[in-house]
Amino acid sequence: MTSGERVKTIRKTLGLTLVEFGDKIGLKNNSVSQIENGKNSLTEQTIKLICNEFNVSIAWLKDGKGDMFTNLPETLFDELANEYHLNDSMKKLIKSLLELDDESQTLLIKILENTFL
Repeated sequence: MTSGERVKTIRKTLGLTLVEFGDKIGLKNNSVSQIENGKNSLTEQTIKLICNEFNVSIAWLKDGKGDMFTNLPETLFDELANEYHLNDSMKKLIKSLLELDDESQTLLIKILENTFL
């Protein structure tokens, strides 16, 4: 399987159209189509964009080695953390907030609103 065919496999596995896939990585649908059909080669930049956006293994995309996806989110929180590019400190802070009792959450939110809004 060529790298272009692997791009198509990723797109189809994720259930995305050419337009949707391209929008997520900043390419026009005809550019994605040309990559999938082998008319254009994958650039290093496009490889990085695909791997970062869709949690794809670089080794799999380049050479077909290993699993297609890496670090798939295990929970809804992990998925949101990935989507919003939260670092470990932000994840820890949000988890701590979510683990507070209702009264403590309300108090902390009021403090933050009075301080920052």
